[in-house]
Amino acid sequence: KYTKFSIFYYWINSLGRNTSIYSRLENVAIPSGKENTTATISYDHRIMPLENIFSTGTYYCEVKWNNMQKMGNGVFVLARGTGYVETSYGWEILVTLTALLAALSITATALLLWKRK
Repeated sequence: KYTKFSIFYYWINSLGRNTSIYSRLENVAIPSGKENTTATISYDHRIMPLENIFSTGTYYCEVKWNNMQKMGNGVFVLARGTGYVETSYGWEILVTLTALLAALSITATALLLWKRK
């Protein structure tokens, strides 16, 4: 009775709109000696890549068989326009240090020439 079921993956956006992602029908064979026992089966589904920043929302999995249905707690996903970008200050530090040393060198030269007069 419970060996045939459907799995539905969908997401609900920030406006409350339900969008179907994927569904499939499963037919699980029960091994001999395992009848009338509770079994847990994990199913993974990856959604990659996210289409755009509007893919932000809560993603759900739901299983339906006969007149019953079970829904997962959902996973909230925040999609951003750009991913994490490592900032590098190497060139900025080099240019700043060079400018500072040049200014100090010019000042020292001017002071030496002024004191010499």
